[in-house]
Formats: sequence, structure tokens, C-alpha cells
Amino acid sequence: MTSATERPLLFLDVDGPLIPFGSSSGHPHPPAAGQGNPLLERLDPELGSRLMALGCQLVWATTWMEEANEVVAPRVGLPRLPVVEWPDPSAAEQGPHGLHWKTGHLVEWADGRPFIWVDDEIAAVDHLWVEASHPGPALLHRVDPARGLVDADFSALADWLRPVLPGSERPACAEGPVRPRSG
Repeated sequence: MTSATERPLLFLDVDGPLIPFGSSSGHPHPPAAGQGNPLLERLDPELGSRLMALGCQLVWATTWMEEANEVVAPRVGLPRLPVVEWPDPSAAEQGPHGLHWKTGHLVEWADGRPFIWVDDEIAAVDHLWVEASHPGPALLHRVDPARGLVDADFSALADWLRPVLPGSERPACAEGPVRPRSG
């Protein structure tokens, strides 16, 4: 198995990608009575194994912070993951208009390593920023927040990873014309 430092990073947001805001028909899921946070009922317990099968080093990149390990990870079958600690909010506001407050910090955290960022708030300016600021391959993958991560998203991630993963840790063949950024 490839060491974690050689594998690409996969920065993972919770709200939107793992906890969808609606069903595939666009109607909200009903809340679960007496179960604490009703949004947690929207978590797909199969997501953890599907994410682990990609062969990346998974990292929480969410405002849930450490709570993602305590509440989300056990419900989707993930181990404890590293958590991106966000900078002071005033520092996060630096950058061009429209740049997501996470973007610069994730590029810094990756420190040149190949990475995927899965979020529902990625915009064109984030792609431009990463292309100009990150020397390695990067995929910024926007997830439809109404649906969360679905088969098509996993196919796109696997396609991008195929030429990026070292050795034989290649995900199963998938569809979609996603390619790593040349650097």
C-alpha cells in the first residue's frame, strides 16, 4: 500500500456533499423525530467505504471541524480523519472577489501534493486561483448540494485519480472526461 504522504489528498466537506439538502427529486427529506440533528439521517452509510476505495488520504475540510470525526465518520464508516483547522475569519477574507474562504488555505495545506476538493460551493474563481497557486495536480469537484455525492461524482473522482495515483492503487474504471491539471 502506498504511504499516506504519497497518496493524493481528498478534502471533504460535509454539508452538501455528505449531507444532501434535498432528495433527488428536489424535495427535502423528512426530519427524524427525537434523533438529535435531523440532518444526520441524510447520511448514506455506504459513503465511507466508497470514499476509502478511492485510495486518497481523506481530510475533513468542513466547518464541522473535529465534530465530523465524532458524529459523521461513525455514521458513514470512516475512521478518524485529519481536520483542516481554518484561519482567523479576517485572514480568510483575503483574495479576489468571489474566492471561497477555504480555497487559499486548502492550497497551503496541500503544500504541492495532488489533491481533490469536494464541496458544494466551488466557483470558477476557485479553479483559477488553484491553477495559479498550486504546482501539483488538483481537482476541484463541485457536488450538487440537493443530491450529495452520487455515482457520477465517484466516477469523476476515479477518472481524475487514475493517472495521479502511484503504483497499482488505481480506482476501478469510471466514466467522464475529467483530467488532472497539467502543471
